[in-house]
Order: sequence, then structure tokens, then C-alpha cells
Amino acid sequence: MTATTTAPVTSPGIPAPARRPSARLRAWATRAPLLPALIFMIVVTQLPFVATLVISFFDWNSLYPDARHFTGVDNYQEVLTDPDLRHSVWTTVLLTVAVVLASLVLGLVLALLLDRRFRGRGIVRTLLIAPFLVVPVAAALLWKHVLYNPEYGLFNGLLHYVGGPQPDWISTTPLLAVEASLVWQWTPFMMLILLAGLQSRDHEQIEAARVDGASDWQIFVHLTLPHLRRYLELGALLGSIYIVQNFDAVFTITSGGLGTANLPYTVYQSFYQAHENGLASAAGVLVVIGSIVIATFALRVVSSLFREEASRA
Repeated sequence: MTATTTAPVTSPGIPAPARRPSARLRAWATRAPLLPALIFMIVVTQLPFVATLVISFFDWNSLYPDARHFTGVDNYQEVLTDPDLRHSVWTTVLLTVAVVLASLVLGLVLALLLDRRFRGRGIVRTLLIAPFLVVPVAAALLWKHVLYNPEYGLFNGLLHYVGGPQPDWISTTPLLAVEASLVWQWTPFMMLILLAGLQSRDHEQIEAARVDGASDWQIFVHLTLPHLRRYLELGALLGSIYIVQNFDAVFTITSGGLGTANLPYTVYQSFYQAHENGLASAAGVLVVIGSIVIATFALRVVSSLFREEASRA
């Protein structure tokens, strides 16, 4: 038996390679409308980061511009070894963990309540979302003056009404004061994510569990929590990205004093007050690297959620 080969079919008079440029041109034509946005994003975000990365390798004080010189990784070593800077790193970690965990727990409780049907649920949901819509600086000012103020604050007013002590909240518990304002602002965000997860549950599976005699607690532990795992991870990662970079609450409520200075506030102090451009750039690069690491995990969780929803559909 003789093997035969079939020549590729081509249009008469038009060689096959001649059609490839047209396909490439069509592909570039579809991408062309995105190029201005891509160029704008590179100019606005990537070029400043590259400049910050370069400056971080220099000993550069803006008060003495002629004395700048290349120092390698000395700025990074100072950020990681200086006691004050290390304390700001630890404060950043502590602030992030405390706010994210508290927001997740409160958001889960509120999501479970809003998942039930009751009269006025839409109004309650809108009111609970409202704190997340407040501008961060305005929210911090609200907590500092309306709630924490020892003279006319709401907390001390309620304590005076019941005859209790009237402490200076910011002076006695500075880090807790910052954490409370951030928890208040980020709990609605966690609630929305977890509420979306609750409403995507398989209700037939839950009804079957109830028919088999499972209690509400057993359903929550064995069905609801495993289903919400991805949503809890997503909320924790997205919240961590923001809290790691938070500056507004620390600057507004405590001005970085009383041991509340986190890494972003330390960058502000190094750059605008000490005029140490190289040291501030090194600390800023570390913040960006931490945010990128967290964002990478967040994107993986989001993509896995999309795959799960696509498989169910």
C-alpha cells in the first residue's frame, strides 16, 4: 500500500505565507484600543516604581542633594535592622492581622443574619454597608472627634450617663483605637463577600441535611464553613492588601505616636520629615513587595472561585 500525501489547499494565486500578516494585523487591530490605557498605566504606576527602586539604592537626603551616593542594599538593611523601623514593621503586621480577623468574624456574623428573611432586610443591609462608603480620612476623623474625644465624645458621654469612668481612649489604648476604626470600616466589605458566598450555597443539600436530622450548628460546621472557605480567604487577602498600606487612620487618629506608626507612616516620616529619600524609598519598596505577594494569592483565590462557579453552571 502506497502512502499518499495531500498538499495543503491554497487559494489560487495567493501564497499561504501572504495571509499570515493579515491575521497578525487583525490581532493588533483588536488590541489597539487597549494600548492607550496600557501606556497610561505604565507611565503612572510602573515608571514611578522603577524610579523609587533606583533611589532606594542611594544615600540621598534632599537637604543635601550634592552628597548623594550609591550605597547598594544598605537602606534595606537599615529598614530591617533599625529598632524603630522594625517596630513599625511589627506594628503593620499586628494591625493587619487584628483588623482582618475581627472584620472577618463580625462580617460572618452579619452575613449569617442578613441571609435570613425578615422585614426591612434591604434597609438594614444598606445601613450596614454605609461605613465602607465613607472616605477613610472622614471615617478616622469621625472616630477621633465624635466617638473618642474625652470632652464631648459619644463613648464618654454614655459612660458619664451610667456613672462610669471617662478615659482618654486614644492615649490609653492607641493601637486599639486605630484598629476599631478600621474594623468598623472594613466589616461591611467582608460581610458583602461572605453574604455572596452564603447565597451561592446548594440549598437542596442543606434541606437534605435538615431532613436527615442535622442541627443548625452541624449544618454550619460541616456545610456552610467549608463552602465559605474560598470567600473567607478572598476577604482576608483583599483586606490585608489594604490594611498593609493603610496610612489615613494612623495619621489622622494618632499621628503615628504612642507606638502606632506602621510602615507606610514611617515612609511618610522618612520622606517628608527627615527628607531621607533613599531610606523612604527602600521602606516603600518593601511595602509594595508585601502587597504584591498578598495580591498574588488573592488573584489565585479569585480565579479558583471563577472556576468553581463555571463548573457549577
